[in-house]
Amino acid sequence: MSPSGVSRRSVLSAAAVTPAVVATSGAVNAAPAQAAPHSQASPDGASFTFAVLPDIQYLIDEGGSDHEPVRESLRWAVRERRNRNIAFLAQLGDLTEHGTKAEMQVADTVFRTGVDGRLPYSVLAGNHDVSGDDQRGDTPYLRTFGPGRFARSRSYGGSSPDGYNSFHTFDAGGRSWLVLALDWRVSDAGIRWAQRVLDRHPKLPTVLTTHDIVWADESGDATLSDHGRHLWDGLIRGNDQIFLALGGHYWPCGRATLTNDAGNPVHVHITNYQDRYYGGAGMLRTYAFDLARGCIDVETFSPWLLTKKNPTPLEAETAELTGEADRFSIEIPFTERFAGFAPPPNPPSRPASEVLVAGTAAYWRFDDEGFAGTGDDGAPVAGGAVARDLSGNGNDLVAQRLHDGPAEVLTWSADHHAGAPAHASVRFDGGKNPDRGAVLHTRSGAPVNTATFTRGYTIETFFRLPEPFEGDHAWMGILSWEGRAGDAGKDGGYSTDDAVCSLNVTSERFLQYVVYPTSINDDPTCWSHAVPIGRWTHVAIVNDGSHTVVHVDGSPIARNAAQHSRGIATVGKPFAIGGTQSGGRFGQGFYGQVGDTRIVSRALARNEFMLPG
Repeated sequence: MSPSGVSRRSVLSAAAVTPAVVATSGAVNAAPAQAAPHSQASPDGASFTFAVLPDIQYLIDEGGSDHEPVRESLRWAVRERRNRNIAFLAQLGDLTEHGTKAEMQVADTVFRTGVDGRLPYSVLAGNHDVSGDDQRGDTPYLRTFGPGRFARSRSYGGSSPDGYNSFHTFDAGGRSWLVLALDWRVSDAGIRWAQRVLDRHPKLPTVLTTHDIVWADESGDATLSDHGRHLWDGLIRGNDQIFLALGGHYWPCGRATLTNDAGNPVHVHITNYQDRYYGGAGMLRTYAFDLARGCIDVETFSPWLLTKKNPTPLEAETAELTGEADRFSIEIPFTERFAGFAPPPNPPSRPASEVLVAGTAAYWRFDDEGFAGTGDDGAPVAGGAVARDLSGNGNDLVAQRLHDGPAEVLTWSADHHAGAPAHASVRFDGGKNPDRGAVLHTRSGAPVNTATFTRGYTIETFFRLPEPFEGDHAWMGILSWEGRAGDAGKDGGYSTDDAVCSLNVTSERFLQYVVYPTSINDDPTCWSHAVPIGRWTHVAIVNDGSHTVVHVDGSPIARNAAQHSRGIATVGKPFAIGGTQSGGRFGQGFYGQVGDTRIVSRALARNEFMLPG
């Protein structure tokens, strides 16, 4: 029961009849997904866990309760801090049932012996701990969990003048994060304080925690409560930093995704299990952030129940919750989501001198250092424009439109892979039915035209497929040597009409690297996975004089050719970027962008690629 004597279920039922505002501003439900139970964080620093402890009041009730489940949850978080890279624990209010001095003393002991000094955490007051808004003055809660408790915590950043709202910062996943722990009834003064905190930390992604923000129907669809609407309008929607907001108070659990004023999603969740067996049994919810995958995997379980060696049926069915509201994944492309307030650093361009490693046979880039066709972003590249071979070996590329294509079939772009040496690229708007395209290819007599690379080679390029990826562009070429394999004396493999060496994109967006080597009458072929659209990709084709291994974004692919492969058969024809010939002629051209491209006459190690890191 609340201090006013009204049950939460009654409050929920009343809200369901006359909701303040339904959270329909861009609201959608996140899709459920299965996650491995208690999966460990990867050791590369790109993942961490944010733990959440919701309403525990039924377990700290002087009228009769058992606080051991809460102790075990806190002990579990401390024990698993290293294994799961648990960076922070947030409690969501209603620490006690009545908010009395005696109950606060129990809560004090539970947290002091379970987590204090061992793991950064925050708490906040719920309606069973206090009454009124955050201007209420002194209470047993404030004397127990006020600013003095956290003064020595490294994560603690400060509290509002009333002491009921606090903020914390922590480092994880290669960046700093902010936690706003707000009272169950935040006053306008409290909101102004929270805004000042955000203004002082303008680049920190923020998790907002409070006791009452949304309620949910039985399907798990969540709606802003009155207090939630107060926070949404007064603080959340106007601060793009806040991407996740967590509350308790109501049951059942649920979630919604709202759209803020910047047009970005804000994920809002209810976490409360006091209606479950044993007052929730100290349920923990873990938010496993995986920055590499761009998602948060959510799990819910009771560490205390999981310790039971011979659990009863009720204990066993409650120990771990796997419903759609309790176990799910949220897709968050973190870099893009946070770009509005914390854009990723753009590494400076690197001069050609830093890219010309020993054995460089050719190196082309499309900025002012290497390309005569630069201009405004989107400007057409003139026919005959030259991309100089910065290796000094004379393999300059010359622009040519195919099939009398229009100007827009080859344009200059300032877009580039974040790790590319040059901050520029060329965009090809090739297609088929009818064939159209453009190429940049070497002149007759260029040294690379006849190079056989029998001692090994590395071919690297950066490319990007457009999003949306429109039209039929199957089997288009990214780069190749012109001419027919048959003219090099090759009649094995796919066809004598094929190019002697090419990197192509298949109908499934797999990369196909096919080469007719000098050593055999065959065409060893490497196949990648489906490459993404709308994202820059780096490819490195490495041949050690015996075998070829293709790397995508620095990682070797699975389907590398097993056949012996030495060198590249040559017919003395030009090297080209933007297409692959068949039968000695270009059909469709490439559809996408190409950046820095380099050929080296030896097998490079991973740390020698143009891709940094």
